[in-house]
Amino acid sequence: MTTFHGVELPELSGTTAVVTGANSGIGRSVSRALAAAGAQVVLAVRDIERGRTAAHAIAGITEVRELDLAALDSVRAFAAGWDGPIDLLINNAGVSGPTLTRTADGFESKFGINHLGHFALTNLLLPHITGRIITVASQAERLARLDLTDPNWEHRPYQPSRAYNDAKFANLLFTAELHRRLTAAGSNIRAHAAHPGLVATDIYRHDGPRRPMDLVWAAALKLLAQDADHGALPVLYAAVAEIPGNSFTGPRHLAHMRGAPQLIDRSEPARNSELAEQLWNVSEQLTGVGFPLPSPTGTR
Repeated sequence: MTTFHGVELPELSGTTAVVTGANSGIGRSVSRALAAAGAQVVLAVRDIERGRTAAHAIAGITEVRELDLAALDSVRAFAAGWDGPIDLLINNAGVSGPTLTRTADGFESKFGINHLGHFALTNLLLPHITGRIITVASQAERLARLDLTDPNWEHRPYQPSRAYNDAKFANLLFTAELHRRLTAAGSNIRAHAAHPGLVATDIYRHDGPRRPMDLVWAAALKLLAQDADHGALPVLYAAVAEIPGNSFTGPRHLAHMRGAPQLIDRSEPARNSELAEQLWNVSEQLTGVGFPLPSPTGTR
C-alpha cells in the first residue's frame, strides 16, 4: 500500500498505466504516484524531451511515448504502436487559452484536444484496456451550452471561456455514454470522470497581453488554488477506489475546489443520456473512430 497525500494506493506492480499530458501539472503528479505504487507508467506526451525530463524525476518504471492529441494521425499512430494490456488509461491532457486556435484536423482546439483527441484515443486503445478509463473533466461543465450543430465554432462568434466549458461538459457526456456502451457490451471496464478542483497549473497561463479577467484569475489562484499533487487526488481516487461506474470525483471542500477526494454530483444536462449519445455520434463522424466492442443489446 502506498499513500500519496492521504490517498492510499494499492500495490500496482505488474500493471500498466497510460497518462496523457504527463510531462507537467496533474498528469506528472498522477504518474509519480502510480509509479511509486509499482505501476509501469507510460507518459503519453506531445513533447518527447519534456516527457523524458519528467520521467527522469519519477522514481519507478516509466516510458515516454509521443502523442499529439491535436492531430488524429498521431493518435492513430500511438494506438497502432501499442502492444499489451492497459490497466489504467488516464485522459488528462487539456488546453485552455483566450484565442481561437485549431488542431491539425481543423477542430477548435479545446473541443479537439480535450474531447475529440481523447475520444479517438480511448476507442482505438479499448481492445487493450482491462481496467479503468479516467477522463479529467471539470465543474466548469455547469456553465456549458454545447452546440452540436457547430461544435468547432465555425459559424458563431468565438467565446473562449464557453468553448472550454463546453469541452469539459463533453468529457462528462463522453464518460457516461462510454460507460453505457461498455455495460451493454458486457465489459468489466469502468469509465469515470474526475474534477481536480482549482489547481495552479500551466493551463491557466497564457502568452500575450493580460486581460482584466486574467488578473482576477491570478488573484484567485494565489489565494485559493491547491498544487498539482493535491489536484491529482480525485484522479487517483477514481483510478483505485471501489466506486460505481460512471462516477464523478472531486475535492471535498470549498465548493469542490480543494481538499480530499470524494464522489461529487454533476449538472442535470450532464446526466442527459440522449445528449450523450448525440455527442458520441457527432464525435464518431468528426474523428472517423467508433466504439470497437460488440454490443449484444446494440445502441438505443
